[in-house]
Amino acid sequence: MRRAVLLFLIFNLAVIAFLVHSVWTLISLLVVSGSEDAISKAELPAPGSTLIDSRPQMIPKIIHQTYINESIPLVWQEAQQSCIDLHSEEDGWEYKLWTDSASADFIQTEYPWFYDTFANYPYPIQRADAIRYFVLHHYGGIYIDLDDGCNRALEPLLSYPAFVRRTVPTGISNDAMGSVPRHPFFTRVIDQLSDYDRSWILPYITVMASTGPLFLSVMWRHWTTEGLNVGDGADGGRIRIIFPDEYNGHSWSFFTHHLGNSWHGADVQFIFWLARNWIFVTVLGFVLGITVLLMGWWIYRRYFVRAPLAGDSSPRWRATGPLKQRLPFWRRISGQSQQDYELIDRHEV
Repeated sequence: MRRAVLLFLIFNLAVIAFLVHSVWTLISLLVVSGSEDAISKAELPAPGSTLIDSRPQMIPKIIHQTYINESIPLVWQEAQQSCIDLHSEEDGWEYKLWTDSASADFIQTEYPWFYDTFANYPYPIQRADAIRYFVLHHYGGIYIDLDDGCNRALEPLLSYPAFVRRTVPTGISNDAMGSVPRHPFFTRVIDQLSDYDRSWILPYITVMASTGPLFLSVMWRHWTTEGLNVGDGADGGRIRIIFPDEYNGHSWSFFTHHLGNSWHGADVQFIFWLARNWIFVTVLGFVLGITVLLMGWWIYRRYFVRAPLAGDSSPRWRATGPLKQRLPFWRRISGQSQQDYELIDRHEV
């Protein structure tokens, strides 16, 4: 094989390996189900069973929910009330509704190191996502989205140090989850939030990857691959998983789902279009990829390899002058006057 072809292939393989390594956690979410940590229907007492009271309870009897203010929209009032009715103060339960102002005050008081990040999130849903991790870390209890109602009392779920909900086709969600106070997983989650505060151009991807279910799924995969998902006691690190059948759809499921307003914007329609037309998108991706490879090969041959010498069949590296002298577009740009750039805060971009 010619040296030029070999170098070109090595370079492209290195690029592909780097890209695969960069998204390996996301790829693994497509095949990892979390079934080994599933809360199975066989281990759960039936609604009203006398076995419920005999199970040890680790998670505090607190239900957390979030909204802009205390005026809950009519579309969610039934779901909210179902959880309040099934978990009364007489039974030892406490209900906490975290409004925007209460959330900001709580973060500023209890986690001041995170307040600047919290206050500067560009989308309100990011603050709604973040506050749920912090209140679970601080108080413990069960967080429930307002569009999730309660189908049965949640006491059986208090017997685990932490739980989250499995989503289809991949990953976990942050719409229904619970934990003991200071669970090490949620300690990791709140610690990593600042590092994942990045903009991904599309609002939907930015929210999902910085504070939403995709962020939580990545944290979960890192937690399990590092061997930390062990320990079923109150100080253990294991995270149990609620699968779809235990989530809703049956008389013995824990939750009901109610439709309502969505934070999704127009960018989500584009993402859903990609999902509906995945065959076309896949073919287009292959065409673009092959085009880029061919263009890269042409540039490599045109500007980096010179013709072989007489009697030598191997092309040689074009070594006359530095790189910017071999690339015409670089020569044109380099002749322009220099401009100074300064780094600005990403929240102002």
